[in-house]
Amino acid sequence: MGENVPVRCPACRRHHTFTPPAFPCACGVPLAPPLLRGAAPERITHRTWTDAWVTVRCESCGRQDQWPQPELGCACGVVLRIPVRPVPRTAAAGSPPTAEYPSHIPLPPTAAPPRPTFRPMTIRTARDAVTAAALYLKWLGFRDIMQSPERPASGIDLRGPGLVAQIDPTTRPAKLRDVECLWLNGLSSSAVSVFFSLAGYADDARARADSLGIPLFVMDLTGTPQPVNGPADELISTGA
Repeated sequence: MGENVPVRCPACRRHHTFTPPAFPCACGVPLAPPLLRGAAPERITHRTWTDAWVTVRCESCGRQDQWPQPELGCACGVVLRIPVRPVPRTAAAGSPPTAEYPSHIPLPPTAAPPRPTFRPMTIRTARDAVTAAALYLKWLGFRDIMQSPERPASGIDLRGPGLVAQIDPTTRPAKLRDVECLWLNGLSSSAVSVFFSLAGYADDARARADSLGIPLFVMDLTGTPQPVNGPADELISTGA
């Protein structure tokens, strides 16, 4: 089985513990690419067929095959290529010839193109905060987002297929009741509920959002949302 190694995202500085996936060798032994401990991961900006595979040698039978290049998707949207220890140029005597690639092994699950860099919008007014949140949700993959022309009684500022979002541009932390009302709106619409706040959240509001699975974000005046709970990290990782 593969060895756990610490990985630090060069974009957001998050720390991860990564274990390479193991696939069966032709001889039946589970085999994972040996990671190069201490080497910095590489941010993937484009892909080629060659980059998607690495050569791995089975210590049991001596066979060399092409294995999927280990990759890690960070919650910030960046996909990282994890360095692998290279196989010595000279294989052991009697080793079978290297195969083109093992057809029974799938490509890495993170093979989708990485999300482009989010471009924030400076917040000067309450309406700017709503617009900035809409841009961010579109960046996450939500489509056909509509803004309410005025502050609605329901508190829902943004709607889209499978989405309701509330934006609190005030200088007070969002309250428990705000989170629960948003959740009820999402429940009645069978939609994902997302909350944005400029001043953060009261402790009981954040605890309730965690229990209900509501993503919480805080925004500064640059218009860049930051996740503040697990559901928000998950939404960034998976997208709409």
